[in-house]
Amino acid sequence: MDHGSRFELLNVWLKRTLGVSDYAIAPASWDASFRCYYRVRLADASYIAMDAPPDKEDCGPFISVAAAFAKTGLNVPCVLEMDMEQGFLLLTDLGQQTYLEVLNQANYARLYRDALDALFLLQAHSDDSGVLPEYGRELFMREMALFRDWFMNRQLGIAIDNKMTRDLEEAFESLAREALAQPRVRVHRDYHSRNLMVSDTHNPGVLDFQDAVIGPVTYDLVSLLRDCYINWPAQQVEAWLAGYYGRLVEAGMLPPDADLDRFRRWFDLMGVQRHLKAIGIFARLNLRDAKPAYLRDIPRTLNYVIEVYGRYPELAPLQRIVQQHVIPAMENSDAFRRD
Repeated sequence: MDHGSRFELLNVWLKRTLGVSDYAIAPASWDASFRCYYRVRLADASYIAMDAPPDKEDCGPFISVAAAFAKTGLNVPCVLEMDMEQGFLLLTDLGQQTYLEVLNQANYARLYRDALDALFLLQAHSDDSGVLPEYGRELFMREMALFRDWFMNRQLGIAIDNKMTRDLEEAFESLAREALAQPRVRVHRDYHSRNLMVSDTHNPGVLDFQDAVIGPVTYDLVSLLRDCYINWPAQQVEAWLAGYYGRLVEAGMLPPDADLDRFRRWFDLMGVQRHLKAIGIFARLNLRDAKPAYLRDIPRTLNYVIEVYGRYPELAPLQRIVQQHVIPAMENSDAFRRD
């Protein structure tokens, strides 16, 4: 069913659900999936309508994770009405401004303090909902393969020979082992400036949490501090990192032998895993889903990988591949060539 037909169905459902027809509806956002969001305005209220085509998206995880996170105290949308058969949800509206849209020198310290507070709230509560799956080795490896398959091979046209395959597998295995060695907490899995909404009360509003899992303690922290969409100075990242580490230690959430250096290592290597995955997803969004705007975020995201891999000998195979194959291919690609 095409987008126009689904929009018509959505409006039929909204009129029936709201009991009125005199509302205004406009796009709120499209994320990196097949879901679409619309802001629905009545005279005295504003809602968000989610359109999640049931043949492509399952609303179930969104509903169950929203309930679990709200129970923790996070500011997440409340599901007001649902039609699982058609893939429509009516949600509370957490506002119109993302962190990314408003961050500046005057407000970033306050906004990131709030974001780190909310993250700690998420992690400090054990998962008693039973709804979050484990973030295991198979998923880690599958995610990193996106970098090889979608970015290197399909986007850049690099022929992946046996040597490169072995070298990448060696690096991926090392990153997966490191991730699995970390303490396990609740993980949002996409905790960054585009999914945090500025809220007058209970800031921030937290979106796009339906893929949450039980996983490594540094995953969401590196998503926030080494954000694919905005870059922060290394000194500032280190200050946030050390401060958050101190909170985890005080709360007894880290093993006794996890000093700041070890935590920083976890953070660095977790970032490489996440950024390889993100680069692959950005390439897939371009090639499969006709969303080329994400390509502009690849150089920033790859730079995070480049900044880290030289510090860790086990990532030498990945370093060689990026330097000898990926960077030259990007320099020769119209998609990444600078004027």
